[in-house]
Amino acid sequence: MTGGDLKADVVSEAGPGPFVTERHYLLHGQRHIWRSRPHRRGLSLLHPVVAAAHWHPARLNVWIGSGFLIGSAFFAICSALGLYPGLADGFGLSETQINTGFFIGSIFFTTAAYTQLFQSANPRATPVEPNAGQRLDMIGWRPHDIGWLSSFLQFLGTLLFNLSTFMTLHPSGNWLRDELLIWGPDVFGSILFLSSGYLAVAETSHGYWSWRPNDVSWWSVMVSFAGCVAFMISAVYAFVPQSGAVATMVTHSIVWTLVGAVCFFISAALLLVESRSVAEQDAASV
Repeated sequence: MTGGDLKADVVSEAGPGPFVTERHYLLHGQRHIWRSRPHRRGLSLLHPVVAAAHWHPARLNVWIGSGFLIGSAFFAICSALGLYPGLADGFGLSETQINTGFFIGSIFFTTAAYTQLFQSANPRATPVEPNAGQRLDMIGWRPHDIGWLSSFLQFLGTLLFNLSTFMTLHPSGNWLRDELLIWGPDVFGSILFLSSGYLAVAETSHGYWSWRPNDVSWWSVMVSFAGCVAFMISAVYAFVPQSGAVATMVTHSIVWTLVGAVCFFISAALLLVESRSVAEQDAASV
């Protein structure tokens, strides 16, 4: 199939603000629908595509979902151990070892986030995007693409979480330095996560907001967004005044980290369900 075979007439477009997340188009006299999220995740099989035989974005979905599952599991377990010191003592775990668990979890988050960014940077060619899929980009630059932008912001956020959790293992004792290198990256990373999470909601909603309780994709992004909100609240509570840590603030920070981790775990599981169910539905419809 050649690039000319892919030309399609766009009938209508939808999406939040400047972004297009859904197109209705005519190809060879038949009406088709293109949607951003299934396209970048390689889940839509109903339209002709042009791509190298060895590359398909859907092949990465299991790695993305598994990475977020493992990372969020580390965060959830370490948060629970932080809330119940007696439980940690029972396993012979020190505070440093628990913090090491957070750092390991952040590495899994970054690995999954980068894999997702790579996937978003390399969509397959379609009748409404025939120039995609021509070469593989390690990061890409697609600021017009809401899915890529969401993935990019989340990846940057995970890098800041890497820094924050790593520096927690090496506190200097200097209040200003520790706030800049531990709390600062935590706050800005959470802001990036929150921005990324909302863009994912807008992408799936094809607008600024939606209510689609029968859609597994909608549930995945909404639960993930709830996790981003929880991480943001946790980061606010994680601030340590110069006079010293406040016990209630520490507890609230850990509780909201646990809530965020559980949300991301559920969202990752739904992502795996979404990847399988959508692909099966499309394959059955061909």
